[in-house]
Amino acid sequence: MISRKHLIDRFISYVTIDTESDPNSETTPSTPKQWDLANSLVEELKRIGMEEVSIDEHAYIMATLPSNVEHEAPVIGFISHFDTSPDYTGANVNPQIIENYNGKDIVLNKKEGLNLSPAEFDELLLYKGQTLITTDGTSLLGADDKAGIAEIVSAMEYLLQHPEIKHGKIRVGFTPDEEIGRGAHKFDVEKFGAAWAYTVDGSRIGELEYENFNAASADVRIKGKIVHPGYAKGKMVNSMYIATDFINSLPRLETPEHTENRQGFFHLQNMEGNVDATRLQYIIRDHDKEHFEARKEVMIKLARELNEQYGMERVTVEIKDQYYNMREKIEPVMHIVDIAEEAMQKAGIKPLIKPIRGGTDGSQLSFDGLPCPNIFAGGHNFHGPYEFVPVESMEKAIEVIVNIAQIVAKK
Repeated sequence: MISRKHLIDRFISYVTIDTESDPNSETTPSTPKQWDLANSLVEELKRIGMEEVSIDEHAYIMATLPSNVEHEAPVIGFISHFDTSPDYTGANVNPQIIENYNGKDIVLNKKEGLNLSPAEFDELLLYKGQTLITTDGTSLLGADDKAGIAEIVSAMEYLLQHPEIKHGKIRVGFTPDEEIGRGAHKFDVEKFGAAWAYTVDGSRIGELEYENFNAASADVRIKGKIVHPGYAKGKMVNSMYIATDFINSLPRLETPEHTENRQGFFHLQNMEGNVDATRLQYIIRDHDKEHFEARKEVMIKLARELNEQYGMERVTVEIKDQYYNMREKIEPVMHIVDIAEEAMQKAGIKPLIKPIRGGTDGSQLSFDGLPCPNIFAGGHNFHGPYEFVPVESMEKAIEVIVNIAQIVAKK
């Protein structure tokens, strides 16, 4: 494969460009700074020899690696996103490279007393002796999903440099705004022209996923009544107290920090308010469609009960579906999962087939007619300062992509 230094340099060149998305923006991409990396990727794809490189008015990037076999082979694709999560800053990313990791605490930021410790994150011990890339404790890293982009670009570069490796036509796509649930909203599936694709957007090495959460956002707005506190008796209505009642009335153990595997949750992402008005922003997640619909109904019913209690409409809830569980679209074409599983085994990796506790562009794309299971990119602890990625996992992801290309060309 390509040299380790080349891979590390490529990845670091991506993560040091701030591409944080903004859920409150109505544009695509949601932040102008996403164009910085998008335009750079276009030039890089041209430089390594990819064909039909394009970027549209919304920063969706597509490119082609032409087939080098004489027979007809299915056109496949690989997709990753270049935005980073607004949950934690992606500005001024200063990666640290930890060679031959010794299995002990990694000091991320001595000044802040921030350590990456196997006592908290025991998966670190899986990578003892390997090379890790971490944050400096002041930002996220951006391996979600710039590791995926680095792996796809590196795999295409390797295939271009080695024409003796046979493959069919391959399309690659890079998207904005995946982290705010809009990554596939303006993706042109017809233009992409693949029979199926793989998002390279998973976590731990070996992950292979074809089911994900059903997802919705909930915007809860509470109206209060502000009067002078000295004359407030019988008049003031404090919206923050009503908001507290709303929060505490939802199942306390059905939150991200208390759930795992296929268990769903209500997640309060943001709250802001004063006496007169308070806003709560939630996300709702569940793998089971009936449970998902029930969760939405719980929030609507709760708002109704609070309004009845106060004798007027004090609480409104606006719920918007974001994406659905792609399992129903993948199961009829399970051979595409089997191919990825075979590619991992060929690379000496034990496939870890499990549900995604999140979503990917692939979930929306699957419902748009492009079946799109998800494979690992290698990172851990996304969306915060404890994020890290083992370089060896990135190298294996490149190998898996190359293996998939070869397997598809033979079938």
